[in-house]
Amino acid sequence: MPNIKSAEKRVQIAEARRVKNAAIKSTVKTAVKKFTETIPSGDKEKAQQLLVNAIKNLDKAAGKGIYHKNAVARKKSKLQKAFNQANQA
Repeated sequence: MPNIKSAEKRVQIAEARRVKNAAIKSTVKTAVKKFTETIPSGDKEKAQQLLVNAIKNLDKAAGKGIYHKNAVARKKSKLQKAFNQANQA
């Protein structure tokens, strides 16, 4: 445990940020999972809506610095590629 008051404060701030970041990451993972589960069903309109939602959540997380912008770009590309392949079949 820290002995200095400012160090105690930093511990509290770090914990608050950890909880907030975990919640945002969970939201992103849930959105991506819902999209990937919808692809095999063949419902294009629902998949399109879930894709937009997943991309929106990824962009928000990148804007807040939770994910690196290139990691988000890679994830978005992967989701869009999956959507396009499902629609061609």
